[in-house]
Amino acid sequence: MGKVFLWLFRIATGLVVLIVAVTVLVYWFASRSLPDYDKTLIVQGISAPVEIVRDSANVPHIFGDRDEDVLYGLGYAHAQDRLWQMLTMRWTVQGRLSEVFGARTLDIDKLLRRFDLYGVAREAVEVQDAETMSKLRAYAAGVNARLDEINTSALGRGAPELFIFNAPVAPWTPADSVAMVKLMALQLSGHLPNEVMRARTSLALPDPDRLSDIMPDAPGQGIAALPEYSALFPGLPRYAKGRGLPDHPLSPVRATALAGASNAYAAAPSRSAAGGTLLANDPHLGFSAPAIWYLARLELTSGGVIGGTIPGIPSVLTGRSERLGWGLTSSYLDDQDVHIEQLNPENTQEYRTPDGFKEFEKRGSIIRVKDAEPVTITLRWTDNGPVLSGQNYDLETVTPPNHVATLSWTALEADDRTIGAGIRLMSAGSVDEAIAILEDFSAPSQNITLADRETIAMKTVGRMPARDPEHRSQGRLPTQGWLQENRWQGYLPYADNPEFRAPQGGILGNTNNKVVDRPFPQHVSYLWGDTQRVHRWRRLMQSRQVHTRDSFIEAQLDTVSFTARSLLPLIGRDLWFTGEAAPDGTPQRLRQRALELLAEWNGEMNEHLPEPLIYSAWLRALQMRLIQDDLGPLAAEFEHVEPVFIERVFRDIDGAGAWCDIRQSSPVETCSDIARMALDDALIWIGETYGTALESLRWGDAHQATHDHQILGEVPLLRHFVNIRQSTSGGDNTLLRGRTKGSLPDPFLNVHGAGYRGVYDFADPNSSVFVTSTGQSGHFLSQHYDDLAQLWRRGEYVPMSLDAELARAANEGITVLRPAQ
Repeated sequence: MGKVFLWLFRIATGLVVLIVAVTVLVYWFASRSLPDYDKTLIVQGISAPVEIVRDSANVPHIFGDRDEDVLYGLGYAHAQDRLWQMLTMRWTVQGRLSEVFGARTLDIDKLLRRFDLYGVAREAVEVQDAETMSKLRAYAAGVNARLDEINTSALGRGAPELFIFNAPVAPWTPADSVAMVKLMALQLSGHLPNEVMRARTSLALPDPDRLSDIMPDAPGQGIAALPEYSALFPGLPRYAKGRGLPDHPLSPVRATALAGASNAYAAAPSRSAAGGTLLANDPHLGFSAPAIWYLARLELTSGGVIGGTIPGIPSVLTGRSERLGWGLTSSYLDDQDVHIEQLNPENTQEYRTPDGFKEFEKRGSIIRVKDAEPVTITLRWTDNGPVLSGQNYDLETVTPPNHVATLSWTALEADDRTIGAGIRLMSAGSVDEAIAILEDFSAPSQNITLADRETIAMKTVGRMPARDPEHRSQGRLPTQGWLQENRWQGYLPYADNPEFRAPQGGILGNTNNKVVDRPFPQHVSYLWGDTQRVHRWRRLMQSRQVHTRDSFIEAQLDTVSFTARSLLPLIGRDLWFTGEAAPDGTPQRLRQRALELLAEWNGEMNEHLPEPLIYSAWLRALQMRLIQDDLGPLAAEFEHVEPVFIERVFRDIDGAGAWCDIRQSSPVETCSDIARMALDDALIWIGETYGTALESLRWGDAHQATHDHQILGEVPLLRHFVNIRQSTSGGDNTLLRGRTKGSLPDPFLNVHGAGYRGVYDFADPNSSVFVTSTGQSGHFLSQHYDDLAQLWRRGEYVPMSLDAELARAANEGITVLRPAQ
C-alpha cells in the first residue's frame, strides 16, 4: 500500500512539475513578442530620426521632420501593438482566412472573393495622387520595419497567436491599407441584407400592406407606394428557409441591426459656456478584444493631430488638431442595390441587359484551406456588379430559377480616393477646407461632424448613386437588372449631399437618424439607423442654454431610454394596477409585482436595476407574440425589437392594430391581451434564466459587454484570459448605446457599441479627453491589453493633449527610430 501511495505521489508531483514547466515555457515564448517601448532602432526608409513617446496610457506620440516619417512611425507602432489584428483583417479582405483557420471560415472567404474588395483596392492604388502614395508607402515601410525587427531579433513572431496559427506574414503594401477602408465599408453596410429581408417579409405576409408596420420608415413625410415583391418576381414561395450570415467572429458581414451606428454632436461658441466650440463623438462597431480603435498622436508639419486610428490605415479617423475637430457617424446613405439578373435559357454564361444578352466577365479563384483540399470557385461580373451566391445573405430565398443576384455598391468602384481624403483631412485647418477635401470620399458613406474654432458643420460624404425616377423599387427591394430604369445612372454631384453649416441654434448632431426628407431619387435613404436616441439627444441639448465639456460627456454617457418612457405607457395602459389581489408564488402576483416596478421606473437602463431586464424581456416577447402567426418561421429572424412597429400597433396607425389578433385562433385578441401574455412569457423566461426574485435582478448580469478575442475567445480555459467581459448600463436605444445580441440563449449580451469615445473642447483644447473600450495593446499578456476597459465601463477618460512635455513627463518608454546610414 505504501509503495502504491509513493508511486501515486511521484506521478502527481511529476505531472505538477510538467504542467508548471509547460506553462513557464509557453509564457516565455508568448512574452517574447511583448514590445519594448524604450529603445533605439536603426531602420531603412526614413530621412531623419522619428521619436515615439508612449504616455501613461500607452498612447504613442509620434514626432518626425516629415509627414512621411511620422506615418512611418505610426505604421511601426500599429505593428508593435496590433500585428495580429492587422493580419486577420488583411486575410479577411483578401478572402484567405481558410488558409489559416481551415474550413470554418470558407464561407467568409467565398463571399469576400466574390466582392473582390482586395482586387478593387489594388486598382484604386493606381488612381491615388503622388502625395497620398508617398504617405501610403511610408506607412507600409514602418509596418515592414517592425516585421524585419521581429524576424532578425527573434521576437516571438510578433504576436502570440502566430505560434498557434503558423501562417506566413507577407510585407505590408499600400493596397493593404486601401483594402482596410473597403473592409470597413463592408462592416458598416446594411442596405443589402435589408433589401433581402424586406423582400422575404413581403412574400411571407398574408397582407402585404402590413410591411410598412414591421419594417417601418423613419417617421416623417410618406413615400409613394411600392410594388409587392411577388409582383416583381411572380412564382416565388411565400417562405424559404435561409442559411443566415456567416457565424464566425471574424466575419465582416453583419445583419442590418448590427451595421454601423454612432453619435456625434457639436456646439458653436454661442452655445458654449467657455466660448469655444465643442464636439463629441462615439462611433459604434462590434466589440472585440482588442478594440478595433487605437489611440495615437501625430506631429505633422501642419501641426499635431490626435484621436482614434484603425490599425492598417494611416489616418486619424476621428479626432482633432489645434484648429479642427471631426467625428464620424454612419450616414445610412443608400449606396447598395441588389439586382436580379436573368440568365439566357440557351446559354447560362450570358445574362440579360437592356440591349440583349451579354456574356459574364469571369475568372477562376482558388481558395486554399488548411488541412483540406483547395476549393475553386468561379467569379462572375455583370454591368451592375459582381454575382453573389444564393447562399450569401439568403439571396436564394428571393431569386427565381434561372436568375442570379448581383450587387451595385459604391465601395466596388476602382477610382476610389477615400484614403487620400482621410489623410489630407488631418491637415485641414477649417470647416470649409475639410468639406472641400472630403469630396474625394467615396465609401463608406459617413456624416462628418466638424468644429473649428469659430463654427460647426455636418456634411454627408460618400458617393450618392443617381437612380432613375422610374426605378421600380426605389432601391428598397431587389429589382430586375435588365431594365434600364433599375440601373444606376452614375452619381449625384457632391453638392447634393446633405450639408449643415453654422446652424442658427448653435447645435447640430447625428445619432444615425433621418437628416433630410427629400423626394426620391434625391432622398439619400429610406433606411435610417435611429428613430429613438435622437429624441433623448435633442432633449439634453435643448435643456441647457450653454454647454461644457462635462455636459457633452454627460450626454455621451446618458442611459435613459426614450423608448421605454414612450412605449411602456402604451403597452401597459390596461394593465397598470389592475386585477384582483393574488397570493405570493402565483403567476398573477409575479405579473403584478413586475408592473409595480415598471410603473415606478424612470426609464434609466442602469446595470444595477431589475427594471431594464423586465422591460427588455417584455418587449422582446411582445414583438414575437405579434408577428409569429403572420410571418411564421421568418419571425425568428426579427431578433431586435422595432420600437416604431410597437408604437404603430398599439396606436393602431393605419390599421396596424390588426397584428394583435392571432389569425389561427377563434377569439379576437386585443392588444392588451397580447401585452399581458407577453409579460407572462417574459417572466417565465426570466425565472428560468435568472430566478423569480424580481427585486434581485441586475440588468448588468444580462447586458455584459463582450470584448472577446475573435479567435482564442472560444478556446476553453484560455478564453478566461483573453476575453474582457463587463457588466454595462445602456441598451439598444440609449445614447450610451449597448446594442444587444438579439439571439438566444443570451439575447441581451452587449455586442455592439462605442469602442471609442472622445470629447473635444476648443476653448481649452488640451482639456479634451478620449478612451477606447479595451486597451492599446493586442497582446493579452500586456498590462495595456485591458487597462482602459474599466475606465470605459465607468465612463472615465484619459487626457487627449497635444502637449509634448506632458506626454514625456509620464512616459512609459521612448522609441527612437534612426535612419540607416
